[in-house]
Amino acid sequence: MIDKTFLKTCLLLIGALILQNNAFSQEYTRADTLRGSITPERAWWDVMRYDISVTPDFDKKYTAGYNNITYKVIQEKHPDRMQIDLQQPLAIDSIVYDDSRSLNFSREGNVYHVETPVQTMGSEHQVKIYFSGKPHEAVRPPWDGGWSFSRDEKGRPWMTVTCQGLGASIWYPNKDHQSDEPDRGASLNMRVPKELMAVANGRLIEKMEHQDGTISYKWGVENPISNYTIIPYIGHYKNFSEEYTGVKGKLDLNYWVMDYHLEKAKNYMPPEVHNMLNAFEYWFGPYPFYEDGYKLVETDNTGMEHQSNVSYGNWYAGGYRGRDGSGTGLGLTWDFIIIHESGHEWFGNNITTNDLADMYIHESFTNYSETLFLDYVYGEEAANDYNFGIRRGIQNDQPVIPAYGVNAKGSGDMYPKGGNMLHTIRHSMDDDKLFKNILTGLNLTFHNQTVNGDTIQEYISEKAGYDYAGVFEQYLTTTKIPVLQLYIDAPNDQIFYRYQNVVDNFNLPLVLKGSSEKLNIQPTREWQSIPITSSNQYLFTPWRIEYMYYLKVEIVKER
Repeated sequence: MIDKTFLKTCLLLIGALILQNNAFSQEYTRADTLRGSITPERAWWDVMRYDISVTPDFDKKYTAGYNNITYKVIQEKHPDRMQIDLQQPLAIDSIVYDDSRSLNFSREGNVYHVETPVQTMGSEHQVKIYFSGKPHEAVRPPWDGGWSFSRDEKGRPWMTVTCQGLGASIWYPNKDHQSDEPDRGASLNMRVPKELMAVANGRLIEKMEHQDGTISYKWGVENPISNYTIIPYIGHYKNFSEEYTGVKGKLDLNYWVMDYHLEKAKNYMPPEVHNMLNAFEYWFGPYPFYEDGYKLVETDNTGMEHQSNVSYGNWYAGGYRGRDGSGTGLGLTWDFIIIHESGHEWFGNNITTNDLADMYIHESFTNYSETLFLDYVYGEEAANDYNFGIRRGIQNDQPVIPAYGVNAKGSGDMYPKGGNMLHTIRHSMDDDKLFKNILTGLNLTFHNQTVNGDTIQEYISEKAGYDYAGVFEQYLTTTKIPVLQLYIDAPNDQIFYRYQNVVDNFNLPLVLKGSSEKLNIQPTREWQSIPITSSNQYLFTPWRIEYMYYLKVEIVKER
Protein backbone atom coordinates (compact mmCIF):
# COMPACT_ATOMS: atom_id res chain seq x y z
CA MET A 1 0.00 0.00 0.00
CA ILE A 2 1.34 3.46 -0.92
CA ASP A 3 1.66 5.84 1.99
CA LYS A 4 -0.75 8.73 1.26
CA THR A 5 1.41 11.35 3.00
CA PHE A 6 4.43 10.27 0.97
CA LEU A 7 2.42 10.34 -2.26
CA LYS A 8 1.06 13.80 -1.47
CA THR A 9 4.59 15.09 -0.79
CA CYS A 10 5.83 13.64 -4.09
CA LEU A 11 2.99 15.29 -6.01
CA LEU A 12 3.71 18.64 -4.35
CA LEU A 13 7.39 18.39 -5.24
CA ILE A 14 6.56 17.50 -8.85
CA GLY A 15 4.17 20.44 -9.00
CA ALA A 16 6.84 22.78 -7.62
CA LEU A 17 9.29 21.62 -10.29
CA ILE A 18 6.71 22.15 -13.03
CA LEU A 19 5.95 25.64 -11.75
CA GLN A 20 9.64 26.48 -11.56
CA ASN A 21 10.22 25.26 -15.11
CA ASN A 22 7.20 27.22 -16.33
CA ALA A 23 8.77 30.39 -14.91
CA PHE A 24 11.32 30.15 -17.75
CA SER A 25 9.26 28.68 -20.57
CA GLN A 26 5.74 30.08 -20.27
CA GLU A 27 4.27 32.94 -22.20
CA TYR A 28 3.43 35.56 -19.63
CA THR A 29 -0.08 36.91 -19.33
CA ARG A 30 -1.54 40.32 -18.62
CA ALA A 31 -2.10 39.13 -15.04
CA ASP A 32 1.64 38.42 -14.75
CA THR A 33 2.43 41.92 -15.99
CA LEU A 34 -0.09 43.55 -13.65
CA ARG A 35 1.47 41.66 -10.75
CA GLY A 36 5.13 42.08 -11.63
CA SER A 37 5.53 45.50 -13.25
CA ILE A 38 5.17 49.15 -12.36
CA THR A 39 1.92 49.84 -14.16
CA PRO A 40 0.73 53.42 -14.74
CA GLU A 41 -1.82 52.83 -11.96
CA ARG A 42 1.04 52.03 -9.58
CA ALA A 43 3.66 54.51 -10.74
CA TRP A 44 2.03 57.76 -9.63
CA TRP A 45 1.82 57.05 -5.89
CA ASP A 46 4.40 56.11 -3.29
CA VAL A 47 3.48 54.12 -0.18
CA MET A 48 4.32 56.01 3.01
CA ARG A 49 2.79 53.66 5.58
CA TYR A 50 0.63 50.57 6.04
CA ASP A 51 -1.64 50.22 9.08
CA ILE A 52 -3.20 46.77 8.89
CA SER A 53 -5.86 45.20 11.07
CA VAL A 54 -7.06 41.61 10.81
CA THR A 55 -9.41 39.33 12.73
CA PRO A 56 -8.89 35.67 11.85
CA ASP A 57 -11.49 33.03 12.68
CA PHE A 58 -9.68 29.73 13.24
CA ASP A 59 -12.75 27.48 13.10
CA LYS A 60 -14.25 29.04 9.99
CA LYS A 61 -10.83 29.72 8.39
CA TYR A 62 -12.09 33.19 7.63
CA THR A 63 -10.46 36.61 7.93
CA ALA A 64 -11.68 40.19 7.87
CA GLY A 65 -9.95 43.50 8.33
CA TYR A 66 -8.54 46.55 6.61
CA ASN A 67 -5.36 48.18 5.44
CA ASN A 68 -5.12 51.94 5.90
CA ILE A 69 -2.60 53.01 3.25
CA THR A 70 -0.94 56.40 3.56
CA TYR A 71 0.61 57.46 0.24
CA LYS A 72 2.18 60.41 -1.53
CA VAL A 73 1.47 61.62 -5.05
CA ILE A 74 4.78 61.60 -7.00
CA GLN A 75 3.61 62.38 -10.55
CA GLU A 76 2.10 65.66 -11.76
CA LYS A 77 0.05 63.96 -14.44
CA HIS A 78 -1.29 60.56 -13.64
CA PRO A 79 -4.26 58.23 -14.18
CA ASP A 80 -7.42 58.80 -12.19
CA ARG A 81 -7.16 55.23 -10.91
CA MET A 82 -4.85 53.34 -8.59
CA GLN A 83 -4.02 49.65 -8.62
CA ILE A 84 -4.62 47.70 -5.42
CA ASP A 85 -3.75 44.01 -5.24
CA LEU A 86 -5.73 41.38 -3.32
CA GLN A 87 -5.73 37.75 -4.35
CA GLN A 88 -8.82 35.62 -4.61
CA PRO A 89 -10.77 34.28 -2.84
CA LEU A 90 -10.44 37.34 -0.59
CA ALA A 91 -12.43 40.37 -1.70
CA ILE A 92 -12.47 44.11 -1.07
CA ASP A 93 -15.70 45.21 0.61
CA SER A 94 -15.28 48.99 0.55
CA ILE A 95 -12.68 51.75 0.26
CA VAL A 96 -12.74 55.05 2.14
CA TYR A 97 -10.66 58.02 0.91
CA ASP A 98 -9.22 60.44 3.49
CA ASP A 99 -11.86 59.41 6.05
CA SER A 100 -14.39 61.38 4.03
CA ARG A 101 -15.76 59.53 1.01
CA SER A 102 -16.18 56.10 -0.51
CA LEU A 103 -14.37 55.19 -3.72
CA ASN A 104 -15.66 53.09 -6.59
CA PHE A 105 -13.61 50.16 -7.82
CA SER A 106 -13.70 47.25 -10.25
CA ARG A 107 -11.94 43.91 -10.20
CA GLU A 108 -9.71 42.30 -12.79
CA GLY A 109 -8.55 38.95 -11.45
CA ASN A 110 -6.34 39.70 -8.44
CA VAL A 111 -6.20 43.43 -9.21
CA TYR A 112 -8.60 46.17 -8.19
CA HIS A 113 -8.81 49.37 -10.22
CA VAL A 114 -9.78 52.09 -7.75
CA GLU A 115 -11.22 55.38 -9.03
CA THR A 116 -9.55 58.32 -7.31
CA PRO A 117 -10.31 62.06 -7.16
CA VAL A 118 -7.99 64.75 -8.46
CA GLN A 119 -4.82 64.93 -6.34
CA THR A 120 -1.96 67.39 -6.53
CA MET A 121 1.72 66.59 -6.87
CA GLY A 122 3.36 66.09 -3.45
CA SER A 123 0.11 65.76 -1.53
CA GLU A 124 -0.49 62.90 0.90
CA HIS A 125 -3.68 60.92 1.29
CA GLN A 126 -5.11 57.76 2.78
CA VAL A 127 -7.23 54.94 1.45
CA LYS A 128 -8.72 52.61 4.04
CA ILE A 129 -9.43 49.32 2.31
CA TYR A 130 -11.81 46.88 4.01
CA PHE A 131 -11.59 43.23 3.00
CA SER A 132 -12.92 39.81 4.03
CA GLY A 133 -13.30 36.20 2.97
CA LYS A 134 -11.81 32.74 3.23
CA PRO A 135 -8.14 33.29 2.36
CA HIS A 136 -5.96 30.92 0.38
CA GLU A 137 -4.52 28.29 2.69
CA ALA A 138 -0.88 27.26 2.46
CA VAL A 139 -0.50 23.64 1.36
CA ARG A 140 3.22 23.24 2.04
CA PRO A 141 4.44 26.35 3.87
CA PRO A 142 6.67 28.18 3.46
CA TRP A 143 7.14 26.94 -0.13
CA ASP A 144 3.46 27.28 -0.92
CA GLY A 145 2.20 30.42 0.75
CA GLY A 146 -1.00 31.60 2.36
CA TRP A 147 -2.63 31.33 5.76
CA SER A 148 -1.81 28.34 7.97
CA PHE A 149 -4.59 27.22 10.32
CA SER A 150 -2.79 24.43 12.15
CA ARG A 151 -2.63 23.04 15.70
CA ASP A 152 0.26 22.85 18.14
CA GLU A 153 1.43 19.71 19.92
CA LYS A 154 -1.40 20.07 22.43
CA GLY A 155 -4.03 20.36 19.73
CA ARG A 156 -4.61 24.10 20.21
CA PRO A 157 -5.03 26.70 17.41
CA TRP A 158 -1.86 28.01 15.79
CA MET A 159 -2.01 30.50 12.92
CA THR A 160 0.44 32.36 10.69
CA VAL A 161 1.09 33.43 7.10
CA THR A 162 3.85 32.79 4.55
CA CYS A 163 3.81 34.70 1.28
CA GLN A 164 7.21 35.46 -0.28
CA GLY A 165 7.01 35.31 -4.08
CA LEU A 166 3.29 34.57 -3.96
CA GLY A 167 2.83 38.06 -2.54
CA ALA A 168 1.39 39.73 0.53
CA SER A 169 -1.83 40.32 -1.41
CA ILE A 170 -2.61 36.68 -0.64
CA TRP A 171 -3.80 37.90 2.77
CA TYR A 172 -4.23 41.69 2.78
CA PRO A 173 -4.75 44.45 0.17
CA ASN A 174 -1.66 46.45 -0.78
CA LYS A 175 0.60 47.65 -3.56
CA ASP A 176 2.11 44.24 -4.09
CA HIS A 177 5.44 45.07 -5.67
CA GLN A 178 8.84 44.80 -3.98
CA SER A 179 9.99 48.19 -5.25
CA ASP A 180 7.65 50.18 -3.00
CA GLU A 181 8.13 49.74 0.73
CA PRO A 182 6.26 51.95 3.22
CA ASP A 183 8.82 54.67 3.97
CA ARG A 184 7.50 55.33 7.49
CA GLY A 185 7.04 51.75 8.53
CA ALA A 186 3.92 49.75 9.26
CA SER A 187 1.69 48.38 11.99
CA LEU A 188 -0.27 45.16 12.29
CA ASN A 189 -3.20 44.84 14.69
CA MET A 190 -4.57 41.32 15.34
CA ARG A 191 -7.78 40.63 17.23
CA VAL A 192 -7.78 37.12 18.69
CA PRO A 193 -9.44 35.04 21.45
CA LYS A 194 -8.11 35.98 24.88
CA GLU A 195 -6.35 32.63 25.41
CA LEU A 196 -4.11 33.29 22.39
CA MET A 197 -1.12 35.61 21.96
CA ALA A 198 -0.53 37.48 18.71
CA VAL A 199 2.97 38.53 17.67
CA ALA A 200 4.11 40.57 14.68
CA ASN A 201 7.01 42.71 13.45
CA GLY A 202 8.81 45.26 15.59
CA ARG A 203 7.56 46.27 19.01
CA LEU A 204 4.25 45.86 20.81
CA ILE A 205 2.46 49.20 20.60
CA GLU A 206 -0.87 48.46 22.20
CA LYS A 207 -2.87 45.70 23.85
CA MET A 208 -6.64 46.14 24.13
CA GLU A 209 -9.19 43.84 25.77
CA HIS A 210 -12.71 43.69 24.33
CA GLN A 211 -16.00 42.79 25.98
CA ASP A 212 -16.57 39.83 23.66
CA GLY A 213 -13.59 37.98 25.16
CA THR A 214 -11.08 38.90 22.47
CA ILE A 215 -7.84 40.86 22.76
CA SER A 216 -6.18 43.08 20.15
CA TYR A 217 -2.39 43.18 19.88
CA LYS A 218 -0.92 45.96 17.79
CA TRP A 219 2.74 45.76 16.70
CA GLY A 220 4.73 48.17 14.59
CA VAL A 221 8.05 48.91 12.90
CA GLU A 222 9.72 52.26 12.32
CA ASN A 223 11.80 51.12 9.35
CA PRO A 224 10.63 50.62 5.78
CA ILE A 225 9.57 47.01 5.31
CA SER A 226 8.81 44.64 2.46
CA ASN A 227 5.10 43.88 2.41
CA TYR A 228 5.72 40.12 2.23
CA THR A 229 7.66 40.20 5.52
CA ILE A 230 4.80 41.73 7.54
CA ILE A 231 3.55 38.60 9.26
CA PRO A 232 1.16 37.59 12.10
CA TYR A 233 1.89 34.71 14.48
CA ILE A 234 -0.99 33.62 16.69
CA GLY A 235 -0.80 30.85 19.26
CA HIS A 236 0.01 29.88 22.84
CA TYR A 237 3.27 31.83 23.00
CA LYS A 238 5.57 32.59 25.90
CA ASN A 239 8.25 35.25 25.74
CA PHE A 240 11.72 35.78 27.14
CA SER A 241 14.12 38.57 26.26
CA GLU A 242 17.65 39.89 26.69
CA GLU A 243 19.97 42.66 25.52
CA TYR A 244 22.83 42.16 23.09
CA THR A 245 25.68 44.66 22.96
CA GLY A 246 26.28 45.20 19.28
CA VAL A 247 28.26 47.64 17.17
CA LYS A 248 25.51 50.27 17.53
CA GLY A 249 24.93 49.71 21.24
CA LYS A 250 22.12 47.83 22.95
CA LEU A 251 19.93 45.63 20.76
CA ASP A 252 16.74 44.14 22.19
CA LEU A 253 16.42 40.41 21.56
CA ASN A 254 13.07 38.71 22.04
CA TYR A 255 12.11 35.06 21.71
CA TRP A 256 8.50 33.97 21.31
CA VAL A 257 8.06 30.21 21.60
CA MET A 258 5.38 27.64 22.33
CA ASP A 259 4.71 27.55 26.05
CA TYR A 260 5.81 23.91 26.28
CA HIS A 261 9.19 24.77 24.68
CA LEU A 262 10.05 27.72 26.95
CA GLU A 263 12.84 26.13 29.00
CA LYS A 264 14.36 24.37 25.99
CA ALA A 265 14.34 27.65 24.06
CA LYS A 266 16.00 29.57 26.90
CA ASN A 267 18.96 27.21 26.79
CA TYR A 268 19.15 26.80 23.03
CA MET A 269 18.29 30.02 21.21
CA PRO A 270 20.45 32.78 22.77
CA PRO A 271 23.87 31.19 22.05
CA GLU A 272 22.88 30.58 18.42
CA VAL A 273 21.63 34.15 18.03
CA HIS A 274 24.71 35.65 19.69
CA ASN A 275 27.01 33.68 17.38
CA MET A 276 24.97 34.85 14.40
CA LEU A 277 25.09 38.52 15.41
CA ASN A 278 28.80 38.36 16.22
CA ALA A 279 29.58 36.96 12.78
CA PHE A 280 27.19 39.03 10.70
CA GLU A 281 27.91 42.37 12.34
CA TYR A 282 31.58 41.61 11.64
CA TRP A 283 31.03 40.82 7.96
CA PHE A 284 28.00 42.96 7.07
CA GLY A 285 28.01 45.82 9.56
CA PRO A 286 25.34 46.74 12.13
CA TYR A 287 22.12 44.80 12.40
CA PRO A 288 19.89 47.00 10.21
CA PHE A 289 16.90 47.41 12.54
CA TYR A 290 18.06 48.37 16.03
CA GLU A 291 14.98 50.62 16.34
CA ASP A 292 12.63 47.66 15.90
CA GLY A 293 14.67 45.02 17.73
CA TYR A 294 15.29 41.41 16.74
CA LYS A 295 13.13 38.43 17.56
CA LEU A 296 12.66 34.78 16.78
CA VAL A 297 9.12 33.45 16.70
CA GLU A 298 8.40 29.73 16.69
CA THR A 299 6.20 28.58 13.84
CA ASP A 300 4.82 25.38 12.34
CA ASN A 301 6.90 25.61 9.14
CA THR A 302 10.68 25.57 8.73
CA GLY A 303 11.10 29.35 8.90
CA MET A 304 11.24 32.58 6.93
CA GLU A 305 13.05 35.93 6.94
CA HIS A 306 10.26 38.16 8.27
CA GLN A 307 11.88 41.49 9.11
CA SER A 308 12.63 41.90 12.85
CA ASN A 309 10.28 38.94 13.24
CA VAL A 310 12.19 35.88 12.00
CA SER A 311 10.12 32.70 12.01
CA TYR A 312 11.68 29.56 13.43
CA GLY A 313 10.65 25.93 13.00
CA ASN A 314 13.90 23.99 13.00
CA TRP A 315 13.12 21.68 15.93
CA TYR A 316 15.84 23.12 18.22
CA ALA A 317 18.64 21.20 16.52
CA GLY A 318 21.61 21.74 14.22
CA GLY A 319 21.42 21.58 10.46
CA TYR A 320 18.28 22.08 8.41
CA ARG A 321 15.87 19.88 10.37
CA GLY A 322 18.70 17.43 10.89
CA ARG A 323 20.18 17.64 7.39
CA ASP A 324 23.49 19.09 6.22
CA GLY A 325 23.38 20.41 2.66
CA SER A 326 27.16 20.38 2.39
CA GLY A 327 27.63 16.74 3.28
CA THR A 328 30.64 17.71 5.41
CA GLY A 329 29.09 17.45 8.84
CA LEU A 330 29.86 21.12 9.42
CA GLY A 331 26.26 22.05 8.72
CA LEU A 332 25.07 20.03 11.69
CA THR A 333 27.04 22.11 14.21
CA TRP A 334 24.83 25.22 13.95
CA ASP A 335 21.15 25.97 13.47
CA PHE A 336 20.58 26.56 9.76
CA ILE A 337 17.31 28.46 10.14
CA ILE A 338 18.60 30.90 12.75
CA ILE A 339 21.69 31.65 10.69
CA HIS A 340 20.22 31.69 7.19
CA GLU A 341 16.92 33.43 7.86
CA SER A 342 18.64 36.01 10.07
CA GLY A 343 21.15 36.63 7.29
CA HIS A 344 18.23 37.95 5.28
CA GLU A 345 17.95 40.87 7.69
CA TRP A 346 20.92 42.29 5.80
CA PHE A 347 20.27 40.86 2.32
CA GLY A 348 16.58 40.82 1.53
CA ASN A 349 15.16 43.00 4.28
CA ASN A 350 17.73 45.80 4.48
CA ILE A 351 18.71 45.58 0.80
CA THR A 352 15.61 44.60 -1.17
CA THR A 353 15.40 44.12 -4.93
CA ASN A 354 12.94 46.05 -7.04
CA ASP A 355 12.04 43.00 -9.12
CA LEU A 356 11.58 39.39 -8.01
CA ALA A 357 13.84 38.38 -10.92
CA ASP A 358 16.79 39.78 -8.95
CA MET A 359 15.99 37.56 -5.99
CA TYR A 360 19.55 36.24 -6.18
CA ILE A 361 20.62 39.40 -4.34
CA HIS A 362 18.56 38.08 -1.41
CA GLU A 363 19.36 34.40 -1.68
CA SER A 364 22.89 34.20 -3.09
CA PHE A 365 24.28 36.60 -0.51
CA THR A 366 22.34 34.95 2.30
CA ASN A 367 23.45 31.52 1.17
CA TYR A 368 27.00 32.85 1.29
CA SER A 369 26.36 34.21 4.78
CA GLU A 370 26.44 30.57 5.89
CA THR A 371 30.00 30.24 4.59
CA LEU A 372 30.99 33.53 6.20
CA PHE A 373 29.46 32.42 9.48
CA LEU A 374 31.61 29.30 9.41
CA ASP A 375 34.64 31.38 8.47
CA TYR A 376 34.06 33.57 11.54
CA VAL A 377 33.40 30.69 13.95
CA TYR A 378 35.60 27.87 12.64
CA GLY A 379 38.06 29.49 10.23
CA GLU A 380 38.85 29.63 6.53
CA GLU A 381 39.37 25.92 5.88
CA ALA A 382 36.01 24.95 7.33
CA ALA A 383 34.33 27.69 5.30
CA ASN A 384 36.00 26.47 2.10
CA ASP A 385 34.93 22.89 2.83
CA TYR A 386 31.34 23.91 3.44
CA ASN A 387 31.09 26.07 0.35
CA PHE A 388 32.58 23.37 -1.84
CA GLY A 389 30.20 20.84 -0.31
CA ILE A 390 27.01 22.73 -1.13
CA ARG A 391 27.88 22.57 -4.84
CA ARG A 392 26.21 19.18 -4.90
CA GLY A 393 22.92 21.05 -4.76
CA ILE A 394 23.57 22.96 -8.00
CA GLN A 395 21.39 21.76 -10.88
CA ASN A 396 22.30 24.16 -13.70
CA ASP A 397 18.82 23.50 -15.04
CA GLN A 398 17.80 27.10 -15.68
CA PRO A 399 19.44 30.53 -15.39
CA VAL A 400 19.38 32.18 -11.99
CA ILE A 401 17.83 35.35 -13.47
CA PRO A 402 14.43 34.84 -15.19
CA ALA A 403 12.25 37.38 -17.01
CA TYR A 404 11.78 40.84 -15.50
CA GLY A 405 8.46 42.60 -14.96
CA VAL A 406 6.30 39.50 -14.53
CA ASN A 407 7.01 38.45 -10.92
CA ALA A 408 9.09 35.48 -12.10
CA LYS A 409 11.36 33.66 -9.67
CA GLY A 410 14.67 32.27 -10.91
CA SER A 411 16.20 28.84 -10.53
CA GLY A 412 16.83 27.42 -7.07
CA ASP A 413 20.50 27.58 -8.08
CA MET A 414 20.38 31.15 -6.77
CA TYR A 415 21.21 29.55 -3.40
CA PRO A 416 24.25 27.22 -3.81
CA LYS A 417 25.41 28.47 -7.21
CA GLY A 418 25.04 32.08 -6.14
CA GLY A 419 26.96 31.36 -2.93
CA ASN A 420 29.73 29.66 -4.91
CA MET A 421 29.83 32.59 -7.34
CA LEU A 422 30.48 34.97 -4.44
CA HIS A 423 33.08 32.62 -2.97
CA THR A 424 34.76 32.51 -6.39
CA ILE A 425 34.80 36.31 -6.62
CA ARG A 426 36.18 36.58 -3.10
CA HIS A 427 39.09 34.22 -3.89
CA SER A 428 39.79 36.13 -7.10
CA MET A 429 40.14 39.34 -5.07
CA ASP A 430 42.50 37.66 -2.60
CA ASP A 431 41.85 40.47 -0.14
CA ASP A 432 39.41 39.66 2.67
CA LYS A 433 39.64 43.16 4.12
CA LEU A 434 38.47 44.56 0.80
CA PHE A 435 35.77 41.90 0.46
CA LYS A 436 34.48 42.60 3.97
CA ASN A 437 34.45 46.35 3.29
CA ILE A 438 32.39 45.74 0.17
CA LEU A 439 29.79 43.72 2.08
CA THR A 440 29.63 46.29 4.87
CA GLY A 441 29.54 49.10 2.33
CA LEU A 442 26.61 47.52 0.51
CA ASN A 443 24.54 47.47 3.69
CA LEU A 444 25.41 51.05 4.61
CA THR A 445 25.11 52.52 1.10
CA PHE A 446 21.79 50.82 0.33
CA HIS A 447 20.39 50.80 3.86
CA ASN A 448 16.60 50.45 3.78
CA GLN A 449 16.55 50.77 0.00
CA THR A 450 15.12 48.83 -2.89
CA VAL A 451 17.60 48.33 -5.73
CA ASN A 452 18.17 46.68 -9.08
CA GLY A 453 20.54 43.73 -9.25
CA ASP A 454 22.74 45.62 -11.71
CA THR A 455 23.30 48.33 -9.11
CA ILE A 456 24.72 45.80 -6.65
CA GLN A 457 26.94 44.26 -9.33
CA GLU A 458 28.29 47.66 -10.34
CA TYR A 459 28.98 48.60 -6.73
CA ILE A 460 31.04 45.44 -6.21
CA SER A 461 33.06 46.06 -9.37
CA GLU A 462 33.65 49.70 -8.51
CA LYS A 463 34.84 49.02 -4.97
CA ALA A 464 36.92 46.01 -6.07
CA GLY A 465 38.60 48.05 -8.78
CA TYR A 466 37.84 45.30 -11.28
CA ASP A 467 34.95 44.80 -13.69
CA TYR A 468 33.16 41.56 -12.74
CA ALA A 469 30.30 42.09 -15.21
CA GLY A 470 31.28 39.07 -17.29
CA VAL A 471 31.55 36.89 -14.20
CA PHE A 472 28.05 37.84 -13.05
CA GLU A 473 26.73 37.30 -16.57
CA GLN A 474 28.25 33.81 -16.75
CA TYR A 475 26.93 32.52 -13.45
CA LEU A 476 23.57 34.30 -13.38
CA THR A 477 22.34 34.25 -16.98
CA THR A 478 23.71 30.95 -18.30
CA THR A 479 23.81 27.36 -17.09
CA LYS A 480 27.33 26.78 -18.42
CA ILE A 481 30.10 25.93 -15.98
CA PRO A 482 33.32 27.72 -16.99
CA VAL A 483 36.10 25.41 -18.16
CA LEU A 484 39.76 26.20 -17.56
CA GLN A 485 41.81 24.25 -20.09
CA LEU A 486 45.43 23.45 -19.35
CA TYR A 487 48.04 22.23 -21.81
CA ILE A 488 51.36 21.03 -20.41
CA ASP A 489 54.36 21.66 -22.66
CA ALA A 490 56.90 19.75 -20.59
CA PRO A 491 59.83 19.87 -23.08
CA ASN A 492 59.71 23.66 -23.05
CA ASP A 493 58.82 24.01 -19.38
CA GLN A 494 55.60 25.88 -20.17
CA ILE A 495 52.00 25.53 -19.10
CA PHE A 496 49.29 27.01 -21.33
CA TYR A 497 45.83 27.99 -20.13
CA ARG A 498 42.58 29.45 -21.48
CA TYR A 499 38.83 29.61 -20.72
CA GLN A 500 36.21 27.70 -22.68
CA ASN A 501 32.42 27.32 -22.34
CA VAL A 502 32.15 30.94 -21.23
CA VAL A 503 30.45 34.15 -22.34
CA ASP A 504 32.59 36.43 -24.49
CA ASN A 505 33.50 38.83 -21.69
CA PHE A 506 34.13 36.25 -18.97
CA ASN A 507 37.26 37.55 -17.24
CA LEU A 508 37.62 35.86 -13.87
CA PRO A 509 41.17 36.34 -12.54
CA LEU A 510 42.62 33.42 -10.62
CA VAL A 511 44.87 33.52 -7.60
CA LEU A 512 46.50 30.12 -7.19
CA LYS A 513 47.91 29.66 -3.71
CA GLY A 514 49.92 27.03 -1.90
CA SER A 515 51.45 26.92 1.56
CA SER A 516 54.00 29.59 0.68
CA GLU A 517 53.56 30.23 -3.04
CA LYS A 518 51.05 32.41 -4.87
CA LEU A 519 50.48 32.94 -8.55
CA ASN A 520 48.14 35.44 -10.24
CA ILE A 521 46.86 34.67 -13.72
CA GLN A 522 44.09 36.18 -15.82
CA PRO A 523 42.92 33.63 -18.37
CA THR A 524 40.93 34.65 -21.43
CA ARG A 525 39.48 32.67 -24.34
CA GLU A 526 42.92 32.78 -25.99
CA TRP A 527 45.87 30.62 -25.00
CA GLN A 528 48.41 32.16 -22.67
CA SER A 529 51.42 30.53 -21.04
CA ILE A 530 53.64 30.72 -18.01
CA PRO A 531 56.93 28.97 -17.26
CA ILE A 532 56.70 25.79 -15.20
CA THR A 533 58.90 25.80 -12.13
CA SER A 534 59.37 23.40 -9.27
CA SER A 535 57.60 25.86 -6.96
CA ASN A 536 54.49 26.58 -9.07
CA GLN A 537 53.75 23.34 -10.92
CA TYR A 538 51.51 21.88 -8.23
CA LEU A 539 49.40 25.05 -8.12
CA PHE A 540 47.82 23.92 -11.42
CA THR A 541 46.59 20.62 -9.98
CA PRO A 542 42.92 20.54 -11.15
CA TRP A 543 41.33 19.68 -7.81
CA ARG A 544 43.15 22.55 -6.10
CA ILE A 545 41.72 25.07 -8.55
CA GLU A 546 38.23 23.56 -8.58
CA TYR A 547 38.16 23.57 -4.80
CA MET A 548 38.61 27.34 -4.67
CA TYR A 549 36.66 28.38 -7.78
CA TYR A 550 33.38 27.21 -9.26
CA LEU A 551 34.72 25.98 -12.58
CA LYS A 552 35.97 22.79 -14.23
CA VAL A 553 39.61 22.17 -15.09
CA GLU A 554 40.53 20.09 -18.16
CA ILE A 555 44.03 18.98 -19.09
CA VAL A 556 44.12 18.75 -22.88
CA LYS A 557 46.65 16.93 -25.06
CA GLU A 558 46.92 19.54 -27.78
CA ARG A 559 46.17 23.15 -28.45
